[in-house]
Amino acid sequence: MAALFVLYAHDKAGKLADRMAARPKHLEHLASLGARLKVAGPILDQATGDPCGSLIIFEAENLAAAEAFAQADPYALSDLFDQVTVSPWRAAVGAWAASA
Repeated sequence: MAALFVLYAHDKAGKLADRMAARPKHLEHLASLGARLKVAGPILDQATGDPCGSLIIFEAENLAAAEAFAQADPYALSDLFDQVTVSPWRAAVGAWAASA
């Protein structure tokens, strides 16, 4: 049975150009999830407003599958991230939680 996972990643400093270069393939990777992708978007630098990380909530069969998806992301393959966390997650409160 699929479960929800949250991927939180922070970019290495000075990697904005690498992020933008890998973005089209990253978006294709996300699209491969189909309806299993719940929400995704960049973390924004407070000073510049530039993307400096990623937050993705998606379904996977288990933690190993979620981590494999994260490792196969073109952002990860281009050595963009300084740190990545993949954790099981459950929606508890809010309009989205009722349908999750």
